[in-house]
Amino acid sequence: MRDMERDEDGHGRAGRALSGLAVAVGCVLFLGSFAWAAFLYRPFTVPTDSMAPTIGIGDRVLAQRIAGGEVRRGDVVVFEDRVWGNDPMIKRVVGIGGDKVECCDRQGRLTVNGVAVEEPYLHTPGQASPSGFSATVPPDRLFLLGDHRITSVDSRTHMTDGGQGTVPRDAVRARVDAKAWPLSGWGMIQRPGAFDALPGGTSRPGPLPLIVTCAVVGAVLILGGAAYGPLARRLAGRGKAAVPHG
Repeated sequence: MRDMERDEDGHGRAGRALSGLAVAVGCVLFLGSFAWAAFLYRPFTVPTDSMAPTIGIGDRVLAQRIAGGEVRRGDVVVFEDRVWGNDPMIKRVVGIGGDKVECCDRQGRLTVNGVAVEEPYLHTPGQASPSGFSATVPPDRLFLLGDHRITSVDSRTHMTDGGQGTVPRDAVRARVDAKAWPLSGWGMIQRPGAFDALPGGTSRPGPLPLIVTCAVVGAVLILGGAAYGPLARRLAGRGKAAVPHG
């Protein structure tokens, strides 16, 4: 009997140590993921429907802090520019320094350096712009359009302001990675394959999926480790009640 009790005590100590370790690791993962996200990402609320249907009016998005030099065609970016009003704005990059951006070809598509770009994210499929335009992007600048080309106030509107309607790369504050609200639309903003044929390709998604995974794993470890003690005591009580005394 004493040997059995010693075994049970040994198993109990090992279990408590493992549960404590699980809680500790879980806390590191859970709290660390939030700290990581706070360091890399900024939340923004979209005030207009200029990026619909990709991002709707009132949607809450998470944007990764990046330098302007990291921007690629197809990225949805948050930027601030004095000419555009100095307020944070969200648009899609369709042209970078040296590009010739034109619209529209016979199929109503945008062309970049003569290459037709299929844009499945448009609010009105097959209509890259209700009016034609042509611009050559100066070095270190970006040409930006909204996905809702009928309502968006973007580079097309500012073409008479100088710089062919573009903004400098260093005006970019962040790149949108995901929608966080409403929950029904939560998810990563897909990188379009439309610009893959052009030099530089498209950017890769940020580490947000990994951050979310760390938070979920951390929460599971914390809950599992915390639940071990009460569960072990309950099972031990049942085992003692089942042992006959003679």
